[in-house]
Amino acid sequence: MPKELCPCGSKKPYQYCCGIYLTGKKNPETAEKLMRSRYTAFCKGNIDYLIATLHPDKRTQSDRTELTKSINNTQWLSLTIINTHKGKKNDVIGQVEFEAVYLINEPGQLHELSKFIKTDNKWFYLEGDILPGTIPKRNAPCWCGSGEKYRKCHGV
Repeated sequence: MPKELCPCGSKKPYQYCCGIYLTGKKNPETAEKLMRSRYTAFCKGNIDYLIATLHPDKRTQSDRTELTKSINNTQWLSLTIINTHKGKKNDVIGQVEFEAVYLINEPGQLHELSKFIKTDNKWFYLEGDILPGTIPKRNAPCWCGSGEKYRKCHGV
């Protein structure tokens, strides 16, 4: 039976990639691994993990309700890590710039610069700055994952 690939885009089996984090077997060692595992948690609807990996100072009473609504209305299609700054095993802060493609009635793109902090040897998502989406070159594959060239799909 083929193993399910991890939604984070690593091309590794889920159980050996983000699955070890979402099941609590291990904590992500880097900010990028936390970013990938949080994206996977959105894909899998793992609200407990999303709250647990949000910095405690950033948590609110409405987190569970807002996350449930978002997860129920959004299908996540792909994740691309654009850049990382710090966030390695021995760092205490890090940034990950990423783009995630999603579907809410029609495809959309989230481009964010996420900030992370390590407290008591555990990485947490702190906050993110939303950036303008990127536009693929005309003959590049469309960012929505349709398989069409951008110019024939969303580049009109």
